[in-house]
Amino acid sequence: MHAYRTHNCSQLDAENDGQQVRLSGWVHRKRDHGGVLFIDLRDHYGITQIVADSDSPALPTLESLRAESVVTIDGVVKRRSEATVNPNLATGEIEVFARAVTVQSMAQELPMPVAGDAEYPEDIRLRYRFLDLRREKVHANIMLRAQVIASLRQRMIEQGFTEFQTPILTASSPEGARDYLVPSRVHPGKFYALPQAPQMFKQLLMVAGFDRYFQIAPCFRDEDARADRSPGEFYQLDFEMSYVTQDDVFAAIEPVLHGVFEQFADWQGKGRTVSPLPFQRIPYRESMLKYGNDKPDLRNPLIITDVSELFQGSGFGRFASIVEAGDVVRAVPAPGTAEKSRKFFDDMNSWAQSEGFAGLGYATRKGGEWGGPIAKNHGEEGMAKIAEALGLGPDDGVFFAAGKEAQAAKLAGLARTRVADQLGLIDDSRFEFCWIVDFPMFEYDEDAKKVDFSHNPFSMPQGELEALETKDPLDILAYQYDIVCNGIELSSGAIRNHRPEIMYKAFEIAGYSQADVDANFAGMINAFKYGAPPHGGSAPGVDRIVMLLADEPNIREVITFPMTQKAEDLMMGAPSFVSTKQLRELNIRVTADTAKKDTAEVVAPNAAG
Repeated sequence: MHAYRTHNCSQLDAENDGQQVRLSGWVHRKRDHGGVLFIDLRDHYGITQIVADSDSPALPTLESLRAESVVTIDGVVKRRSEATVNPNLATGEIEVFARAVTVQSMAQELPMPVAGDAEYPEDIRLRYRFLDLRREKVHANIMLRAQVIASLRQRMIEQGFTEFQTPILTASSPEGARDYLVPSRVHPGKFYALPQAPQMFKQLLMVAGFDRYFQIAPCFRDEDARADRSPGEFYQLDFEMSYVTQDDVFAAIEPVLHGVFEQFADWQGKGRTVSPLPFQRIPYRESMLKYGNDKPDLRNPLIITDVSELFQGSGFGRFASIVEAGDVVRAVPAPGTAEKSRKFFDDMNSWAQSEGFAGLGYATRKGGEWGGPIAKNHGEEGMAKIAEALGLGPDDGVFFAAGKEAQAAKLAGLARTRVADQLGLIDDSRFEFCWIVDFPMFEYDEDAKKVDFSHNPFSMPQGELEALETKDPLDILAYQYDIVCNGIELSSGAIRNHRPEIMYKAFEIAGYSQADVDANFAGMINAFKYGAPPHGGSAPGVDRIVMLLADEPNIREVITFPMTQKAEDLMMGAPSFVSTKQLRELNIRVTADTAKKDTAEVVAPNAAG
């Protein structure tokens, strides 16, 4: 017999009745029924019920064990009576009568229980993450993650992609988020950077002649946490393709994402559906108008409408003056709100103010009768036109966001989401994908008073060099796209600008000289001068994919060892101070004042004096 187990804790059933077996695992729960002790023994695979009565030599030892102690049980499988079968357990037809027990490891008193579904503070969960990972839901999430990654990898290979690994230690880039820096011991005063993404390396692989690359890539960005973003590091399905158009990229990755989501749509019996292929494509400007953002949740049926023209010369002077000044009024329908009290609408206005906006106007409607100051001043005829424009019914209200276009769009988008949440309009049984396409290449930076890149500076402009030389920069669109699912951006991507002369011109419009490009992006621009194929790709976020499939509101629930919102690893004590010897080897000095503040200032040798 094996030293630790003949079976795992999910394998035994009625066919094993009468067999001598050996199981190993953690003591999940104990129940003492007056001379008969029941123990749920748990391992990675499942749970088996262990029984010890007064005739069992193992009883005294089992009675003394704390929960989460690790034991090996020798016993006999016995079929349960029909009345005691547990249909919710894979091993629910049987139990094992203990004849001997070996304690492999005794558990101390637990800082948090493993059994049960009670919630615990995040700092406790992350400090004792090895215990948290034993809990059923978290354990299942991490297994889902492993299965999703395996599925993504297999589907990419079937699509003709080859997996490559790119460097972790690389050069710092002036673009994008804040880098994590790594000091060099052999090059005093110089630093490596951890890659924010393998962007340049994957493009260089295309220049090197590898046609279809992919990688489950670790990425590192020193940025703040939020619900769908983990601080420090994250993983993405990074891929790149040569000799492709935007349509080719979509055709390659859509079956991968659709297949993975279909494969796990019924995870834990959730029974969700996935939007059919091909995924819907929505131009950026249309998305900003209809949904108020560039990552729309298409499960939400509400559509925003620009009603600026309908308030020109209106009796509602505030909106009329806003429109006359060249600003906009956006309307969000509120269907079926006739029975809602005035408080519902006033609370929405208060919410908008709490979000930093001046307010959210509204008009109520019941049985075709309008109510509220806006409706009263705008008049019956004016409100009828608004109802027609929005397709409102006789019991549908409406909210208004007015002001500068960007602010009005943002407020309308947030209001669209909140109204749908409040009214229960979002269908949680669906995964709705879409592409956002035709992003503007440039935008005007009001603070710097200059034209700058709006998104990805390395995208190919639509119209290429001719567009850069002849069009207003703010009218130029890019071959740039985002893939969105249920309001979550999974990734950005682009057809790349692979021609040096176009890249120099694009950067010139944004205020960068050729020397700036050569200095900051030397590796890539130099490679392009030796023959680069047209290429493009994207990088859907693995953590976000798993978060959606697991139906978790926070990304930390699907990461094995996540950091806190302050980018701290409470379990391992990172970040931490290091020894003076280590600092000296790296030519780094931590100032006394900085050390007191628990932050470090890196000083190059010459600057340190």
